[in-house]
Amino acid sequence: MSAMKPVCTSGTRVDFLGRIHIIAKPGMRGRRDRAGPSSAKQGELPYKSRGGPRKNAGRPKVTDETVPHLTRAPLASRFPVHVTVRLRRGLPRLRKARTYRMLRAKFLAGCERGGFRLVEYSVQNNHIHLLVEAKDRGALSRGVQGLLVRVARGLNKLWERRGKVFAVRYHDRILRTPTEVRRALVYVLQNAKHHGRWLRQGIDGFSSGPWFRGWREPVELTTPEVRPTAEPGTWLLRGGWKRARGGRLAYHEAHA
Repeated sequence: MSAMKPVCTSGTRVDFLGRIHIIAKPGMRGRRDRAGPSSAKQGELPYKSRGGPRKNAGRPKVTDETVPHLTRAPLASRFPVHVTVRLRRGLPRLRKARTYRMLRAKFLAGCERGGFRLVEYSVQNNHIHLLVEAKDRGALSRGVQGLLVRVARGLNKLWERRGKVFAVRYHDRILRTPTEVRRALVYVLQNAKHHGRWLRQGIDGFSSGPWFRGWREPVELTTPEVRPTAEPGTWLLRGGWKRARGGRLAYHEAHA
């Protein structure tokens, strides 16, 4: 008995193995062809997506008002820290007599709280340098933030405004050696020279320089106000920095 042959219908073909293949008739068009050409081009979507060059999209840009959001290093209580805080753009200058009197009062009120000490500082037009001490990273963060809140409130009241005063984050650098501390002292106390300002008698009146006890030359304190900063607690700021090359600071010194 011979094998039964599969029935071949219209539009199909049977090969020698008995497999059935569908044959498209001439003139037949698929559903995609009948739909006509698409208005969307390859690589484009016909609707607005979440991506694209919209305003403020992508990674935040780092500017002079921002600090990269990196994990801060742990802090040991024996190391001082150099902190820099910047004003937001468009605010008045800080190096004015009336403004500085207010800043000095705020520094005095918040110079020593909860394991945090403000030891030295200098005020520039749009930023402030601080040399501080703290028992740990948490005390440093709380101390700096508390001090900045005091200062911001005072500045807003003085300028008769509301809103943020300082940039998003402050910058800090841990000082671990006498050389690093001495360089930081020169940079902070003589920062006005770094910005090209002339200083009478070599000491910046908008800094804690008049109360600094590490000058090589004698200092005549003409300001009646009390010292607006705390006494240093770490060995490095009490006098360990004098072991670095150069010893005591001179009036003519300026950070390179």
